[in-house]
Amino acid sequence: MMLGMAARARALQGSARLRAAGSSAKGGAAAKSKKGKGADGPVVPVVAKELREKAVLGANIKKEGADPPVLADSEYPDWLSGLLDKKAALSELQRKKPETMADHEVIRLLKLDNRRRIKENNSLKAKK
Repeated sequence: MMLGMAARARALQGSARLRAAGSSAKGGAAAKSKKGKGADGPVVPVVAKELREKAVLGANIKKEGADPPVLADSEYPDWLSGLLDKKAALSELQRKKPETMADHEVIRLLKLDNRRRIKENNSLKAKK
């Protein structure tokens, strides 16, 4: 769902008011750093909760397009939820027996151990 020009202008005015209120409460322009950030960090515009629930804001990649709508969990593919799963660290994989590990875990163990060994060799060469 795209914001109309009037709604977009009101949102920008609201964020400008928040910036002005934040800078005056913190000591004015003296409290800001050189990069234009406030004393507490960058100023982020406030977006209404209703807009965040209806569309994935900022996901539009087309010049003439709208942000994609948020769908129900059942409408997304199953593999998508697997992207959020944390993968086991090298130390956890080393504690397991290779006979009991799944194929993807063995491959990950070899990859991480190889990476560790390469970094260790590189650091030893750098010290010489």
